[in-house]
Amino acid sequence: MAASPDPQTGSTGAPSSPIQVLLAPVAAFMRLQAAGGVVLLVCTVAALVWANSPWQHAYHNLLHLRTDIHFGSWGIELSLEHLINDGLMAIFFFVVGLEIKRELVAGHLSSLRKALMPLLAAAGGMAVPALIFTATASSLGARDALHGWAIPSATDIAFAVGVMSVLGSRVPISLKVFLTALAIFDDLGAVVVIAFFYTSEVRFFPLEITLGLLVLSAIMNRAGVRSAIPYALVGAAMWVLLLRSGVHATVGGVLLAMTIPASVRVGVGPFLARARAAVDDFRLAGGDQNDTLTNQARENAVERLRQACDDAQAPLARIIHTLHPWVAFLILPLFALANAGVTVTGSFTDAFTGGVGSAVSLGLLLGKPVGIVLTAYAAARLRLAELPEGVTRTQMLGAGCLAGIGFTMSLFIANLSFPAAHPEMLPAAKIGILTGSAISAVLGFLILRSAGPPARADNAP
Repeated sequence: MAASPDPQTGSTGAPSSPIQVLLAPVAAFMRLQAAGGVVLLVCTVAALVWANSPWQHAYHNLLHLRTDIHFGSWGIELSLEHLINDGLMAIFFFVVGLEIKRELVAGHLSSLRKALMPLLAAAGGMAVPALIFTATASSLGARDALHGWAIPSATDIAFAVGVMSVLGSRVPISLKVFLTALAIFDDLGAVVVIAFFYTSEVRFFPLEITLGLLVLSAIMNRAGVRSAIPYALVGAAMWVLLLRSGVHATVGGVLLAMTIPASVRVGVGPFLARARAAVDDFRLAGGDQNDTLTNQARENAVERLRQACDDAQAPLARIIHTLHPWVAFLILPLFALANAGVTVTGSFTDAFTGGVGSAVSLGLLLGKPVGIVLTAYAAARLRLAELPEGVTRTQMLGAGCLAGIGFTMSLFIANLSFPAAHPEMLPAAKIGILTGSAISAVLGFLILRSAGPPARADNAP
């Protein structure tokens, strides 16, 4: 059935130009919640295939390609791999910080009652995997690997939520909210762990300047600066200084996010009044249908409407909306390409017999669901917090298994855990991450799928 034309414009609302027709399926795919996870998975498989192909040397040579940044006599020496892991991932952690602030201000974490259960469950879901990793590595004689205790403590929110999205209405809304909030606390916990346990020797002078820039960003917020450009300049300077300080730059991304304005300039009533006035002036300006560029009155009306929309949206929300597609469809896929390419031949058995792979896999497979489920039900039994409404124990177990998809954050922490002193442990840790995450995803999917649809009341409007 053909789309009916718009009575005002005559447009059918369907793509009209050839390029719109070609890009419409791509745009529809990018709007899907699970799309980022799908792209991440494709890039992971591509990295594994490339690293185990006859062209594996080209893969490793590409990662070591120099991308040094120089300004006169001053410069930063970076390989392509470091640029992705230390540069682009700082933007990822900045977006993580924005998401955390949004949830704290007006989301699932905006009250103690809402936040306590996922907070406690996240704490259990970080502690138990770390304990299992430590016990397994020690029992298998891999004491040099103990610095990687935090590797299985992380949750990849993109993959976990992506698997839930595939299940659709089979997953209760309250469970989706719980897992999302838990993953946010998990990300925050990972940042704290990186700051305190995976920071090299600290140089205080650049760190002091960084703290000064952070204060400047907070002052800009209080002064009403709403343009993203000043905050971007402060963030770039903080990134350079943190690289010099020894503190990982990802920590700066989260801290900077906390200073981004989260309030709007105009409320609902004033916005509607300004928007109606601008639309009325646009309509009364007369002229042809497409003469906005030559009709000054129409152009002024459009600009006033745009300004009203900007004032009605918090800069924090606007920046998330702008950066999220770049993070989901470029930064994280590039990270997967750069870090998931481990040569499996001859390494798979060694990864598990040596202890590192086993410790990571068991931490993700067992530690995550055990830590989350036991902590959640203990907190409910002690009346410290309330379980998600309408969620069964089987569904909680499935969510706990999905939280065992460590992938992005686990790979990131693995890179920090095994520097040049123990390079042989990094491939083993990556194999353990990929194995544990893959099995956790399959188990979580099968458990939630077998649990049946949610209770009728949970889906009621």
